[in-house]
Amino acid sequence: MRYPFDPATGLVVVRARLFGPRGDAVVDLALDSGATTSLINWPTALALGYDPARSQHRIEITTASGREYCPVISVSAIEVLGKRMSNLEVVCHDLPARASVRGLLGLHFMRRFDVRINFKQGFITLR
Repeated sequence: MRYPFDPATGLVVVRARLFGPRGDAVVDLALDSGATTSLINWPTALALGYDPARSQHRIEITTASGREYCPVISVSAIEVLGKRMSNLEVVCHDLPARASVRGLLGLHFMRRFDVRINFKQGFITLR
């Protein structure tokens, strides 16, 4: 199955459904092959029923402003481009206010699938 995107924009954005104790939310995530782990912002985590501040698991990430220690939570499930994964660990960190997405879809999700990105025609396939 093919999922279109606009190759003229700066980001490849995918629609994701995240599941948590309070229900689910559909959010836009940037496909980020430079991120080893997926990331969601704090407001999304809180809306899903997670409290990142209570997480005992934290990892160091490198951002444009430097290194930071961020909480890691386990999201009940995530659905992206027709594929679903359960118990996916994600980093909680807020992106810049001007960001058009609520997080990043990192390599630990993409590595489990055959991901093909066609920039000339503007589509992604995930098998």
